[in-house]
Amino acid sequence: MPHKFDVIVVGAGVAGLAAAYKLAKEGLSVVVIERGDYPGAKNVMGGVLYRAMMEEIIPEFWKEAPLQRPVVEQRFWLMDEQSVVTTGYKGQEWAKEPYNCFTVFRGQFDQWFARKCTEAGAVIINETTVESCIVEDDRVVGVRTNRPEGDLYANVVVLADGVNSLLAKQLGYHQEWKPQQVALAVMEQLKLPAQVIEDRFNLDPGMGATIEIFGGATLGMLGTAFIYTNKEHISIGVGVLLSQLRQMKVRPYELLEHLKNHPAVRPLIRNSEPVEYYAHLIPEGGYNAIPKLVGNGVVVVGDAAQLVNGIHREGSNLAMTSGKLAAEAIIRANQIGEFDVRALSHYEEQLRNSFVIKDLKKYKDASSLFERNPRYFNDYIPATNMALHEMLTVDGISKRDKQKLIMKRILSENSLFKLGKDLYQAWRAMR
Repeated sequence: MPHKFDVIVVGAGVAGLAAAYKLAKEGLSVVVIERGDYPGAKNVMGGVLYRAMMEEIIPEFWKEAPLQRPVVEQRFWLMDEQSVVTTGYKGQEWAKEPYNCFTVFRGQFDQWFARKCTEAGAVIINETTVESCIVEDDRVVGVRTNRPEGDLYANVVVLADGVNSLLAKQLGYHQEWKPQQVALAVMEQLKLPAQVIEDRFNLDPGMGATIEIFGGATLGMLGTAFIYTNKEHISIGVGVLLSQLRQMKVRPYELLEHLKNHPAVRPLIRNSEPVEYYAHLIPEGGYNAIPKLVGNGVVVVGDAAQLVNGIHREGSNLAMTSGKLAAEAIIRANQIGEFDVRALSHYEEQLRNSFVIKDLKKYKDASSLFERNPRYFNDYIPATNMALHEMLTVDGISKRDKQKLIMKRILSENSLFKLGKDLYQAWRAMR
């Protein structure tokens, strides 16, 4: 195997594989270096994959990829101790090809995606750790691995090495991530027969649903929980900021057990069989934490670039788009034979013009606002549940009196000015 490639991709997640596939299809020599036993070995969790972004890379991929269920309904719960306020959308147009999005097991999907990369001509090296980038004359020219004589060289190195991104840190592109810039998600796969899942979630055969949960599932910490339907499994999990998890001294599995025992969740998972438990770090720094993305001979993509939209729980679609745009910039640089910052900056320009950076910029202040002000989770969500409970309980009390009672309870701990200010700040952070 040659020691010099056109491109080295570090990390075989969807960002790295998207870049590798596009580059290999264009005829460039590409090697992907993966620390795990195989692509997806470190990312077995269930999640949601959005069709539009993946289809830009492999048209009609959904006809052959190992997907679970097309999602036809997305629900949102505001959770209190004994109740949920629910809303959502169910659309029959999502039940028709080419679909909107799918639930997936990333371990299976990433392996399939890696095979498509090798079919396109990329080389994938597993069970190999990249220890550092090789830098000569202020330019990244390759990587040093833990294998004997494991130095590899390339015109460009793509850093797709995940949320920790030790390589980007070594290059000085970012500092150590702060605990409030990283979330810990814990998840469990629960086995259930397909028909049971469809009956409990009111689904037609083969169709799927997702539930995003806010409020009580996180014990007052900033984060969300989720329930996703797969063919014969339910993915259930919860994620919170690492800083608050440490502060409250809550063990991750305690969060998950708390969620599973909620009266609204128990009927959905009754008699299920636990088959897998998983914990995963997720970048939550958002727009304000995006590191340096381009250097001489190097680009940063996916989780390594903090490209996760925590408000909408989107990550894989941002990762794939960044990998694709990085590949396009590298192809362009290869055509002119220049691989410095100026030549590769096309990647950052296109990324900033895409939905990826635009969405992250839109919500750049949201997470910090919610972290600074726990009233949004600890006061206002329970107040919403209380208000709906009062208005929908028929007990002989007039609706006008109920409205007075609701306002009295809401204002017992917060002034009307404080309530208005909080609502205004939330609107500004989300607009």
